[in-house]
Amino acid sequence: MKPFRVKHRVTYAKTDQMGVVYHGNYAEFYEIGRAEMMRTVGYPYVELEKRGIQMPILDLHCKFIGSALYDEVLTIESIVTERTNGVRIRVDYKIYNEQEKLINEGYTTLCCIDSSTKRPVRVPNEMWESLGFYKE
Repeated sequence: MKPFRVKHRVTYAKTDQMGVVYHGNYAEFYEIGRAEMMRTVGYPYVELEKRGIQMPILDLHCKFIGSALYDEVLTIESIVTERTNGVRIRVDYKIYNEQEKLINEGYTTLCCIDSSTKRPVRVPNEMWESLGFYKE
């Protein structure tokens, strides 16, 4: 499985008085990386929702290694490293600054649910395949 990378410039609104990205904004950076990864493999959220599937977050882990600064262009790397046969999907993230120094890493675990019943449903096999995993 190869990582998906997207560039994102830090806006002033995302920083504190020192020009450093406020820690709470990293969840949004993860969302940007994950959404672009899903779009790239042909499963943008809007298409999943048309199929009656939603993907709420079950947990989020975030490790701070360095700081992102105002007006920096960050590289957000997202990857799904393992296939499970259930309803969950884990996405790992690495965020690099303009010098390609790792400044943050973490992961989110999401669950596929039926949008009308809100009950768990299996991750569609086609989605796994688009992420580089093939039926076992």
